[in-house]
Amino acid sequence: MSKAKVYFTKEITPQAMIRMYEAMGVKLPGKVAVKLHSGEVGNQNFLRPDFMKPVIDHVKGTIVECNTAYEGKRNTTEAHWETMKLHGWTGIADVDILDAEGEMELPVPEGKKIRKNFVGINLKNYDSMLVLSHFKGHPMGGFGGALKNISIGLASSHGKAYIHGVGNVDDFWNSDHDSFLESMADASKTIVDRFGENIVFVNVMKNMSVDCDCCAVAEDPAMADIGILSSTDPVALDQACLDLVYASKDPGRDHLLERIESRNGVHTVEAAADLGVGSREYELVELACVGEKLSCLI
Repeated sequence: MSKAKVYFTKEITPQAMIRMYEAMGVKLPGKVAVKLHSGEVGNQNFLRPDFMKPVIDHVKGTIVECNTAYEGKRNTTEAHWETMKLHGWTGIADVDILDAEGEMELPVPEGKKIRKNFVGINLKNYDSMLVLSHFKGHPMGGFGGALKNISIGLASSHGKAYIHGVGNVDDFWNSDHDSFLESMADASKTIVDRFGENIVFVNVMKNMSVDCDCCAVAEDPAMADIGILSSTDPVALDQACLDLVYASKDPGRDHLLERIESRNGVHTVEAAADLGVGSREYELVELACVGEKLSCLI
């Protein structure tokens, strides 16, 4: 597989989000779903609606989410709607909780660990997708980025338990860890296959706590912000984010890396690449701040 292009800017602004979308040269057709993380109640690190609104408006998108499979304020449709309102998402765009009315099954015939993925049934109503991911650590996955956002993130409540349990919802918290990571890769393939060329990805490396936005009680970030990246390839995008963390000289880097490495987070990227979801080989194209020229980083 040839090298993917990953676009990068150190500028972290709502306007830069639009520039990073446009850099990919793709115009999303039809009804556009915008997948983001609504943020668990109590979490201080999730990306806020005012940051996301300009790019959502730019693509005329509908915010989409799915219910969780664990206790909290997003585990039922009613509770999730209240959280959406509390956090301000319903005030900036239309919102669709995809599994509010059930789920549908997507096949994974060549999956490493699972052969089907359960997603919110309303996914069928969308022609294209913009995936806005907050890159940060994660207590189970090691890190969360584009691949996690389209796998666990788009799975129905039952589907999340199915992925975590590697096909057995009763093993939600007890499945083999690397098998869980491979199940996420399997699920991500179903989404990329479904949308084809009509799905693009933006990762924001800001507020990079070791904890996910799903944590009601999360650590404050120890590492400085890095920037925004975008690509049509989620594997290349997540790999580029990992590489930027490793390349950083920030003193908080090691704390984040300990979380990523202790959970073998890179294995999701490895498995997704092996499945053909994307390529770990990429060309990093830096978009300097407004008014400066493009430069290419190899």
